[in-house]
Amino acid sequence: MSLTSPSTRPAPVDLAHHSHLTGVFAPQREEVDVADLTVHGDLPNNLRGSYLRNGPNPRFDPIGSYVYPLDGDAMVHRISIADGAVRYTNRFVRTPMVVAEEAAGQALWSGITDGYAPGADEVGPELAGTFRQLPDINIVSHSGRLMAMAESDRPFLLDPADLSTLGPTDCAGAMTVGSTAHPKLDPATGELVLFNYALDAPYLTWSVIAADGTVTRTPTPVDGLTEPVMIHDMALTERYVVLFVCPLVFDIEAMLTGGSLLSWRPDDGTRIALIPRDGGPIRWVQTDPFWVWHFANAFDNADGTVTVDYVEWTYPGGFADVKRPASSPLTRAVIDPNRGIVRTVLSDHAHNMEFPRVDDRLLTENHRRIATVGHGPHDSGVRDSLWFHDLAADTETCWTPGVAIGEPIFIPGEGHDYWGAIGTDTESMRSRFYLLDADRPADGPIATVDLPIRVPAGLHGAWVAGD
Repeated sequence: MSLTSPSTRPAPVDLAHHSHLTGVFAPQREEVDVADLTVHGDLPNNLRGSYLRNGPNPRFDPIGSYVYPLDGDAMVHRISIADGAVRYTNRFVRTPMVVAEEAAGQALWSGITDGYAPGADEVGPELAGTFRQLPDINIVSHSGRLMAMAESDRPFLLDPADLSTLGPTDCAGAMTVGSTAHPKLDPATGELVLFNYALDAPYLTWSVIAADGTVTRTPTPVDGLTEPVMIHDMALTERYVVLFVCPLVFDIEAMLTGGSLLSWRPDDGTRIALIPRDGGPIRWVQTDPFWVWHFANAFDNADGTVTVDYVEWTYPGGFADVKRPASSPLTRAVIDPNRGIVRTVLSDHAHNMEFPRVDDRLLTENHRRIATVGHGPHDSGVRDSLWFHDLAADTETCWTPGVAIGEPIFIPGEGHDYWGAIGTDTESMRSRFYLLDADRPADGPIATVDLPIRVPAGLHGAWVAGD
């Protein structure tokens, strides 16, 4: 995609005073591959697999602007566990922009809100006037493909052996128009179901990749949208692709005149699309406005309704001019295609709750446990706690590590299960990987792994079992 670029290179971003370029968010420029890491506690000898995490990490000091997490080159981190030993590897995802900037020794593209790109004299005609590619949000493993996922673009394939960059992929045609960062894997069928939004019609599409990597549904338009909207995540049930169309609308005219690219329009309300996976007609449900970054899970009910668990924000912070602070309770919605939606708060004890995760083996099915991140009673600044919600027992527990803790990931083991997360001490800037017992996570880690370098805070990860 090309853009109309300002002729003058923007000034460097003031890193020292940017909250997402300093402290635990500061860029990590070092790439390492270190085995036999120090482990404190008892790491299960029969646990075998890798935790992979992707996130924004500018290769060089940015110019113009830096909007987290939309800007920032991708860096993938891998913590591999086998036979009681741990290895850490990290690599930049080397997009054509990163390669060009490495040759120049400096940033050449600005942040996306500035719209500056280098000319052909610096980067050649193919890259001149292009957007920076940003596969820096999530990491997905499916059918032999290891993919660094972007917000709304084609992912980049990585070599599972050493995390080196192989290049962009459209997954045999399923992602010709791109993909958002949160496709969903159906454990029962092995299908990877994805969606993508676009600035031009059709504004929303969905696709399906079979377990063997073949495409069973090419990008299919979602009827019912008349303007471009941002949708970060999706939910999946056995019957439906579930998309919450919240009123965060792309406003190109405003951006071209110095305004915001995204406009919060609460008067439009939130619309929910239940898209039958068998190709049937879409069912739309209207409700009052709210915003969703991330879903925990969804499942079908015997009476024809759909249950969806997610974190519900009153509005998207940074994109809405609202005086009151935004709230973000863990919420359950029961959607009746014929009668509408009923929403119930599952938990509102944590401030800035986010990143809800379940056992990925239960996606599309009823689940018992959800883990989230949020401020606990003793947290401040960027330090957070992990919250564990047992929906069956109607209990909630919290582990406060005293560090900046990241998204939790469920780790199934042989006969026993765990939660894992990366955290960074805000004083020493040391990063560690924490492994918690899934049955007693509030007791704290059963094993803590010292990582050889600091891992910048954010964003999403996945557990890949086996070698």
